[in-house]
Amino acid sequence: MGKELLTLALLPPGCKARVREIVGGYGLRGRLLELGFVKGTNLRVLKNNRGPLIISIDGVRLALGRGVANKILVEPIEGVG
Repeated sequence: MGKELLTLALLPPGCKARVREIVGGYGLRGRLLELGFVKGTNLRVLKNNRGPLIISIDGVRLALGRGVANKILVEPIEGVG
């Protein structure tokens, strides 16, 4: 069995995860692909409290609103639980 998929918005700071799916329209998926959210890409959550999430993909920091973060399904690698 595979690991449970969560939305990016649910992950705590310090957690590493792998992008599994983007649930959204053509425009959103295209924009996120341009930012580096490709299936299988690893990322790390740097900040997730109030306001936008700050994440790191390949050493690049990105800020995402909660609505967008809720459309990105990830597989936690470490740091959850």
